Amino acid sequence: MLKLTLEAIELVDAIARHGSFAAASERLHKVPSTISYAIGKLEEQLGLALFTRQGPRVTLTPAGQEMLKEGRWLIAAAGELESRMRQIATGFESELRLVHDSLIPTSAFNHDIRAFEDLNCGTRLRIGCDTMTGTWEALRDGRADLIVAASDGPAGGGYKAVAVGSLSFAFCVAPTHPLAMLRRPLTRADLLQHTAVVVGDGARTLSDRTIGLLPGQRRLTVPSMAAKIACQIDGLGHGFLPRDCVREALARGTLVELACEESRPEETFWLAWKPTATGEALKWWRARLQRELVPAILPPALAG
Repeated sequence: MLKLTLEAIELVDAIARHGSFAAASERLHKVPSTISYAIGKLEEQLGLALFTRQGPRVTLTPAGQEMLKEGRWLIAAAGELESRMRQIATGFESELRLVHDSLIPTSAFNHDIRAFEDLNCGTRLRIGCDTMTGTWEALRDGRADLIVAASDGPAGGGYKAVAVGSLSFAFCVAPTHPLAMLRRPLTRADLLQHTAVVVGDGARTLSDRTIGLLPGQRRLTVPSMAAKIACQIDGLGHGFLPRDCVREALARGTLVELACEESRPEETFWLAWKPTATGEALKWWRARLQRELVPAILPPALAG
């Protein structure tokens, strides 16, 4: 009988990812003593150590690293097999992964999530978010089944997409920012004298998108649009912001809109998926989200 089961590999993987038996126990909802006993038993059966203990922290031994290098592939393959078997039997996938652009709060999909859960179809729903090109990359690399992404997808295609809305942008600064004192349309030379606030692209392998940046532009890179808005309200820089997200800040006067010689065009948002995916859960979500999502589901003030 094989000593190395998928359950054992998943346990070792959880410990390796979280760095300790205690952290893995919280993640897996098991008591630490149960996990410690299981790993000790596995090491005894294999006749080798999988972890080096350093107080509460543990690290993989070379043998443990080799086990996980192949073991993680086995876990993924088993998951795909489970999904294919379940889909053949019921038409519904074992898991549906929806990744949306970080501009959209996950809570905006709560009504849709509730309706999907009411189907009681058995498909596990996994929702994630990424930024700009990173959302498209998740679809391309198989980390997402369905995405709601900003701007056009990367070259090469391999996906289907339908437009689900667009955003217009306003160039904004704090009322105390030096650019607000110029009282005229801003030029490229004006912008180069001051720091631009930009949202970091989440792409791992695809080229980062840099929107509205000039060559040599000083920049402050932040992780989200909410952070960008907050920085600009505090006078830390300038940049284009989604008009629908800053209407309240503009009305209160905590931001002011300035005219620029070079404006930013509207940005289209897309619902996209791979055409080879035919599961019933994906079909349900595709039909559900083919509506005007943006700007309808955006909060009116991301900066609070």
